[in-house]
Amino acid sequence: MNILAVDTTTYSGSVALLRSTHLLGEINLESPMTHSEKLLPAVDFILRKNGMEILDIEGFALAVGPGSFTGIRIGLSTVRAFSSASGKPIAPVSTLEALAFKLRGEQRRLLSPLLDAKKEELYAALFEYRRGDLKELVPQGVYNPDRFFSLLPSNRSIYFIGSGVSVYKQKIFDYFKDKARLSRRSLFIAHEVGLLGYESLKNKKGKNYREVEPLYFRKSQAEEKN
Repeated sequence: MNILAVDTTTYSGSVALLRSTHLLGEINLESPMTHSEKLLPAVDFILRKNGMEILDIEGFALAVGPGSFTGIRIGLSTVRAFSSASGKPIAPVSTLEALAFKLRGEQRRLLSPLLDAKKEELYAALFEYRRGDLKELVPQGVYNPDRFFSLLPSNRSIYFIGSGVSVYKQKIFDYFKDKARLSRRSLFIAHEVGLLGYESLKNKKGKNYREVEPLYFRKSQAEEKN
């Protein structure tokens, strides 16, 4: 199964092409420039380099948030258009889940993706990776940092990843001391989005382009003003 995976939910955007679980290529788009200027050229490039066109894609995997409202909309509108034109399904994937999946290991471990949501808030969750699966222990959502960290166990090592790590690094160490494990992995997650999306697509759980919705967790500034 040829899968095109897209993430434009954060500053670290990326596009990946997979054949089932095998990564054929990935393009990283870390830039202050809007993803709208780079996404389509990146998709065109990665397809051409692998001798494909968009009609060769059998399913799409899309990070639907949380993250940048503008970035989420760019990825959503682009992949919806691809799906509408090709008739192929979309597997929506949480940005937080994909970040956590990036830190999966052979042994049981706790994983906490943190995205800086501005306004002194975090998009965050706590997952446990065990036997190949992610289990959500603290629900995904938008949190006050102190409120979120108070929900996590302080007696087990926790692996943290995401843009919120650098912003709240000192607070993480204040709460978890030597149990905190701060990831140095890159924040590009299209590959992980593709792997998680494949699980849905192979089980016929992909969605029609009209059914795919963004994952925001809170209102945009424009909505708050209305």
